[in-house]
Amino acid sequence: MADLLAYLPPFEGLLPKWLFLVSVISSANSIQAYRSDAYSAELYNGRSKPDGHPFTNPLSSRTFATWTFLSGVIRMYAAYNITNSVSYDLAAWSFGIALFHFLGEWVSGTAQLKGRFVSPMIVASSTLTWMVTQREWYLA
Repeated sequence: MADLLAYLPPFEGLLPKWLFLVSVISSANSIQAYRSDAYSAELYNGRSKPDGHPFTNPLSSRTFATWTFLSGVIRMYAAYNITNSVSYDLAAWSFGIALFHFLGEWVSGTAQLKGRFVSPMIVASSTLTWMVTQREWYLA
């Protein structure tokens, strides 16, 4: 077990480890979205076409997967470079952009505040708040 823990970011506090975890989960979500558009259809659960099919399609699912993977890469880089202001700020922006995106989908009705959609909203809002409040401590 100690061998596995050695791979975690070598910084004090939980934020770097959290960024590592969120990055790994983002990568797994990307794989799901690349493999099938069903993942995106469940995430964006608000409206469907008149024929009952979701508005998501294979292209939108792959685009979401790419965006999610890029966010995961930024967050992983920040986890291991938490004292670098550029990587810290990019990671914070990635959560802010995600929050803005998901709020926009909720407001426009393409997603409902239920199921898989709730988790990214909680992660984006809480982590962004965490990063804003801890910025001085990690970058001091």
